Amino acid sequence: MRTAFIEELTRLAGLDERIWLLTGDLGFSVLEEYAQRFPRRYCNVGVAEQNMTGVAAGLAMCGKIVFTYSIANFPTLRCLEQIRNDVCYHCANVKVVAVGGGLAYGPQGYTHHALEDLAILRTLPGLVVLAPGDPAEARLATRAAAEWNGPCYLRLGKSGETKVHPAPPAFRIGEAIVLRDGPDATFISTGGMLKTAVEAADALAVRGIHVRILSMHTVKPLDEQAILRAAQETGGIVTLEEHSIVGGLGSAVAEVLVTAGRATRFRRIALPDCHWQVAGSQEHIRKSAGDPVEETLKLLQASGRP
Repeated sequence: MRTAFIEELTRLAGLDERIWLLTGDLGFSVLEEYAQRFPRRYCNVGVAEQNMTGVAAGLAMCGKIVFTYSIANFPTLRCLEQIRNDVCYHCANVKVVAVGGGLAYGPQGYTHHALEDLAILRTLPGLVVLAPGDPAEARLATRAAAEWNGPCYLRLGKSGETKVHPAPPAFRIGEAIVLRDGPDATFISTGGMLKTAVEAADALAVRGIHVRILSMHTVKPLDEQAILRAAQETGGIVTLEEHSIVGGLGSAVAEVLVTAGRATRFRRIALPDCHWQVAGSQEHIRKSAGDPVEETLKLLQASGRP
């Protein structure tokens, strides 16, 4: 995803001289092309993410479109106050980009995991929260963030993510993408769990269970209508996210259902609410979130389906 992001940002910077990129001493072997082409609109501020966010807000106040870039929780939780007060409070045109969202930096342990960011950042007034599901969505989300007049958070994977969409989909902030339809249940996925949702849907199809798949690339503003249609038209909803079970996509979807008074079968695939004292591969740690095939079967059994 990060390659798709920087390729698209470099293309956009060639079209719009307002675009800047700031990094917190990160991006070696990734950001070089941008830095070489636009040296006067690129700055490595060092290991100083709080300062980076303040600089970005200042540039935005001068009419620039500013992207900040660092690993997972560093440009978000480390400088949350600056995002809240310098960026969101002033509706500054700053785009906070986190590479390695979720467990992408799994072997480096909990300090490099981003498992609370969606919950925390979606509470900030005026902040758009984007979590594309594959490289195609990452490219489109970068473009959409650049065009959006105001603060955005763009949560990316790391590298090597599988391309799920065979062709670039229609992408609009706040509108979920329907990958496939089915009456039996709905998978609502955000971020890098999209491939997992597709694989689980394929496995269920072999059993004669046909699942709708929604890529919820925008966690805020959430596509409430797509959620309510899924609750009405399918046998239940399973959310999939590489995030804590507290406060993320599953919580946001539950809020929509309860507020609308919409009763439906509902389960969540997410990480347990605990500190991760273990380092391991992304796939290994992901298993702690649960198996979407098993959760869907439980959901259908609870509704009386054999």
